[in-house]
Amino acid sequence: MGRNAEIGRSGIRVPQIGFGATALASMPDTYGYAVGEERALATIRAILDLPDGFIDTSRIYGLGRSEELIGKVVRELGGWPAGRILSTKLDRDVATGRFDAAQARRSIEESLAALGVDRVQVLHLHDPEHASDLGEISRPGGALSEMMRMKEEGLAATVGLAAGRIDIMMPMLRDWDFDVLITHNRYTLVNRNAEPMIELARSRGVSVFNAAPYASGALAKGASNHRRYVYQEASDSMLEPIRRVEAVCARHGIPPGAAALQFSLRDPRIASTICGVSRPERVAETLTWANWPISEDAWRELLDLSPSHDDPEATRDYKPG
Repeated sequence: MGRNAEIGRSGIRVPQIGFGATALASMPDTYGYAVGEERALATIRAILDLPDGFIDTSRIYGLGRSEELIGKVVRELGGWPAGRILSTKLDRDVATGRFDAAQARRSIEESLAALGVDRVQVLHLHDPEHASDLGEISRPGGALSEMMRMKEEGLAATVGLAAGRIDIMMPMLRDWDFDVLITHNRYTLVNRNAEPMIELARSRGVSVFNAAPYASGALAKGASNHRRYVYQEASDSMLEPIRRVEAVCARHGIPPGAAALQFSLRDPRIASTICGVSRPERVAETLTWANWPISEDAWRELLDLSPSHDDPEATRDYKPG
């Protein structure tokens, strides 16, 4: 812990760890559990209590609920606190899949109003693979062009791309001048699907935020306690790679969550690792795991495990909101 990385060449610096606010919106279809409002608000306060607190959200999380909760705390504080980083995302129209320039503009306007701010440090275009027409996003005058205009207008200091499928992300990454991108669930102790995209980003001077290092909870909560993997019910075969990690960690006295988190933190290509949290105590636990001592012998065993390079969400039944 300790190093802060610059996003691209923007002058905006982010801490090694950010916190994702998806689960705070209470999305049991995605996470398998609900989160009450007071618990969510307490978690947001814990993040913003950090002097360099970094919170990542989106217009679509809880269909606006995540941003509304963050905005409630921002208003309690009298505005966005200095030194903290706020990242949100432009989203499609959930009912129609529309994702043209007008929808992108509507998304940022709704986000800023809900969050109680007039600008954000980081703005991503989110989940293009779920739009009804990729052309609406990438054509001249489309959603990506509109996002670049938002940066010029000062609504966002940096702009990026946040999605899952790397086959859709990589052509956009080649064609557009992003500052940053988010990959999730695809660069973990058990999966390296995003490896070629991370390399492409590095070659283009684009910063990488690695989200969901715990594979949406499995590596943090344990395969026996949390039979879910990348936002879906998990079979024994899906959980077997998690159990192999747990076995190595047990031999070395390491919390599997610490190993999963540090796998991302120790990679110099990763500017920040975004960890989902749904309880205030998880914020402190995350910082403890980041500093947990892990021997080189343990790392050799962990890195000798054979990770998958397939898309881990290929079988996911996606439910927006």
